[in-house]
Amino acid sequence: MTATELYVKLARQHDLDPAQMALAYLNSRTFLTSNIIGATTMEQLKANIASIELKLDDEVLNGIEQIHVQHPNPSP
Repeated sequence: MTATELYVKLARQHDLDPAQMALAYLNSRTFLTSNIIGATTMEQLKANIASIELKLDDEVLNGIEQIHVQHPNPSP
């Protein structure tokens, strides 16, 4: 499986929207000063903005880290 497929699978296993999971993960990084979002519909924009309220639990964060270990450079 590709890294993208694994991240989507992880999100779905935890009833998360994959894009919201990705944005929530970025928002949880202490070094991040801004998160640039993009959307083509109002629904996507609302979901992206709502990701600021999403706090990922340890199980999801560990899953993200495990996928990263398997695919440290997913788009060489």
